Amino acid sequence: MSKVMSSFPKAVSDIRDGASIAVGGFGLCGIPEKAIQALCEQGTKDLTIYSNNCGVDNWGLGLLLANKQIKKMVSSYVGENKIFEQQFLNGELEVELTPQGTLAERMRAGGAGIPGFYTATGVGTPIAEGKETKKFDGKTYLLEKGITADFAFVKAWKADTLGNLVFRKTSRNFNPLAAMAGKITIAEAEEIVEPGELDPDEIHTPGIYVQRLLLGTDYQKRIERRTVVTAR
Repeated sequence: MSKVMSSFPKAVSDIRDGASIAVGGFGLCGIPEKAIQALCEQGTKDLTIYSNNCGVDNWGLGLLLANKQIKKMVSSYVGENKIFEQQFLNGELEVELTPQGTLAERMRAGGAGIPGFYTATGVGTPIAEGKETKKFDGKTYLLEKGITADFAFVKAWKADTLGNLVFRKTSRNFNPLAAMAGKITIAEAEEIVEPGELDPDEIHTPGIYVQRLLLGTDYQKRIERRTVVTAR
């Protein structure tokens, strides 16, 4: 059965205030920009977002921040967004910093039906405050909870109408993990083909994890931070 939907506004129309969303992408690479824009226009508020970072001031998840739609951010890196800093310091935004590998595994675990796991990352740091610990072979580990979000936004390079997804190069970062973590996963792709046109060995995310699929066009290949060297 085809999972292709006709419009992004329709795909996000049932996301209500207070929902939680796992969002793929890394920096500005592989972000589901069309779904984010649609949610920004819809104005849904008090969102909890699980994502590696929160975009930049004028793009990606930064659009939701600027619109004051995000209540809580669970992420591992927040250094490129001044609005994020201002809202946090003003007490308008709750932030849960999570080590990058731990965040990735929390999404994967949630999608795999694993409620929690132990990791050595963060032991002896503020990350460990209030968390259960246990020793294995004389070494201390933290209990981290798997993430299951109400929705997930991911961006693929190619997809078939059944929702099987292929990610291109660096965009194969948090996208497959976010797709697993969402109860309802909304995927956008640059190209959608018919079933059987994708090589099964190319598929990174099976369609079982995807409930809604949309074709995106005119994607912006922005650079998060441009670094140049002065010619001598």
